Amino acid sequence: MKKILFVINTMGYGGAERALLNLISALEKEQYEISVFVLTGQGELIHQMPDSVTLLNKNYKDVSVLTSKGRMELMKTILRAGILKGAFFRRFSYLIKNSVNMKQQGRFLPDKLLWRILADGAPTMPKEYDLAVAYLEGGATYYVADRVKAKKKAAFIHIDYKKAGYGEKLDLGCYEKIDRIFTVSDEVKEHFLEVYPKYQNKVSVFHNLLDMDNVRIMAEKPGGFQDDFKGIRLLTVGRLVAQKRYDMVIQTMILLKQKSKKPIRWYIMGEGELRTRLEQQISENHLTEDVILLGVKENPFPYYKQCDIYVHATGYEGKSIAIQEAQILKKPILATDCSGNREQIEQGIDGRLCILTPESISNEILWMIEHPKECQSYGEKAEKKVLQSNRGLDEFLNWMK
Repeated sequence: MKKILFVINTMGYGGAERALLNLISALEKEQYEISVFVLTGQGELIHQMPDSVTLLNKNYKDVSVLTSKGRMELMKTILRAGILKGAFFRRFSYLIKNSVNMKQQGRFLPDKLLWRILADGAPTMPKEYDLAVAYLEGGATYYVADRVKAKKKAAFIHIDYKKAGYGEKLDLGCYEKIDRIFTVSDEVKEHFLEVYPKYQNKVSVFHNLLDMDNVRIMAEKPGGFQDDFKGIRLLTVGRLVAQKRYDMVIQTMILLKQKSKKPIRWYIMGEGELRTRLEQQISENHLTEDVILLGVKENPFPYYKQCDIYVHATGYEGKSIAIQEAQILKKPILATDCSGNREQIEQGIDGRLCILTPESISNEILWMIEHPKECQSYGEKAEKKVLQSNRGLDEFLNWMK
């Protein structure tokens, strides 16, 4: 029986975490002994891990890193790694050089710096594995490269690598120690190779695995919107972080209230560091009845099913599982025309794409409201498009063997 270790940064309700659960479920229990190590040691999605999987973290916290309580726990973990384990001192030069480099580029990203601290301060795995998989870029990859013994090592890339802020100075040659690199889409592969062209021969595409039957089953369970709103429901699912560009929601909603003949309400599902700022902006613009922050939901799928339009207005993406889940449930989708999104949606065929401005987003939403037959066609074609191939899984298994 082969021993596999999966390492991931957190286990919250994110797309990568859900994709990891689907991958683990696709592996036959009789052939693989699977362990999971969560670098931050926290995340509420851990309860959906199969019973056959061994969680290696001690004192695991089932709290999201995106909540205030979760951020406090994360800060404790960072301080333990940085001070008690000495990672701040060992990486002092690394932190200074990369901080200066980020400021010169006009984009300071402390989370990218801290992944190295968390990876250095985490416990070393005592035994050797047949395969160690870093299922997320950043900390998980640094940890697998430097702190894990394995006959083979793999890493997954889920985002536009350069736009997310990663690069050679941060990574410190970690991918030299990785035998195979899997990207979740062709565009993600292209962007990664723009940063690392020398790894062309060890990069493959492995599209996210989806449990489509489970999505449909969960969508029929009790839940969903609890208000008695009778107008058009817009839904967006994603962490409340800068990448998701929720500032556009506020400005777009102002225009929709001015232009729309029908009442519209926009629901945002997710948690993150921008919640307080968004609440303030919503209040300042008198949108408390129009933009609703739902927080995190254990079962998001009734909300997908009950919404009228799914909107994904982001600055950049890898391959959005939220879009795929909306496609499974035949939802008409509007997304911004950026890397990742354009690979999932064909303009005017199975959804609509727009530029990232309040005017463009609002105009497209109004067009979709006024063209329900076209939107129904989008949803039906999107469901067929999302039918997945197991080519990535087969390649992963064959390479592992």
